[in-house]
Amino acid sequence: MSETQTLARPSRATEMIRSNARALYPLLSLLLIGLAWQLGVVLFEPAPYLLPSPASVFTVIVAQFETLLYHTGITAFETTLAFLLSIVVAVPLAFAIARYRWCENMVYPLLVMSQAIPKVALAPLVIVWLGFGLGTKVMIGVLVAFFPVVVSTVVGLKSVPQDMVHLGRSMGLSEAEIFRKIYLPASLPSIFGGLKVCITLAVVGAVVGEFVGADRGLGYLILLASGQLQTALMFAALFFLVIIGVVSFALVQWAERALMPWHSSVRQDAA
Repeated sequence: MSETQTLARPSRATEMIRSNARALYPLLSLLLIGLAWQLGVVLFEPAPYLLPSPASVFTVIVAQFETLLYHTGITAFETTLAFLLSIVVAVPLAFAIARYRWCENMVYPLLVMSQAIPKVALAPLVIVWLGFGLGTKVMIGVLVAFFPVVVSTVVGLKSVPQDMVHLGRSMGLSEAEIFRKIYLPASLPSIFGGLKVCITLAVVGAVVGEFVGADRGLGYLILLASGQLQTALMFAALFFLVIIGVVSFALVQWAERALMPWHSSVRQDAA
């Protein structure tokens, strides 16, 4: 490595400072939102059941931390199952749609039409089929979350340059090798774009399932607090829902960086 390349490459300390600075931006945004929230409570003095103060929400979090943590674990588990099952269902289906014209003509329009049906309207029907239990929440989560993965995967597979495919075949690559060395790497950016949407929608689906039929989970806790006008507890549950969504999204983003270090978006984030 030349001296010029050494000087151009940022040091480890510089990289750590940049990483910490990026982490401070969302924390600063949350701090500003909290200050504006507290200022609004002080100026307008709303009733506690309409808008509690940040201090009262923090007090509820401390007082009921174990309860909130228990329900958070339930919702996080349901979200994870819904996300993984969405991948299992959506990715092979997208491969079939991208590979076979008849499958695209038959299945793709049905998938698009299915998205016009509100999942909240389907939830009672899912309860009739599966009863009250884990399967209902996971199924609703899959119904909400899998469609973006199908669309993004199909777009990614159809965007692969055919010149690369013809080159691979001229070099004697088998269909499996063409898929592994050409189609999969080229479509990974689109697939991960869909996975990022999917993981956030999986949280929504799990909560919707808890709304319509559950005796535990953050969705159930929000309904319970709403019926008792415990608005501070509702805000505390929403705070833990945000944590689930942010952590889940960060894990998907970490997997993206680990599997696609060569992609321009990853390099720009690291710069």
